[in-house]
Amino acid sequence: MTIKPLGDRVVIKMVEAVETTHSGIVLAGSAKEKPQIAEIVAVGPGGMIDGKEVKMELAVGNKVLVSKYAGTEVKIDGVEYTILSQSDVLAIVE
Repeated sequence: MTIKPLGDRVVIKMVEAVETTHSGIVLAGSAKEKPQIAEIVAVGPGGMIDGKEVKMELAVGNKVLVSKYAGTEVKIDGVEYTILSQSDVLAIVE
């Protein structure tokens, strides 16, 4: 199954959180922070959103920084994705 976002929305897949600290300490599942870096897997077409022209500045494959609790989480074919508006993306990570 594929996801095709509408309007100014993007679909992201979170990058796995680091399970050990720099000093080598293994973190328990509850001690891990929710990752904030994600990879874009699908991008909507943009266009007129609420009477304003929205140009999509993101592309599939971009690594981005997102707010911790932004978007809606969905699980498709056993894989977790987050769908959010382009405006919820804070930055592109290079």
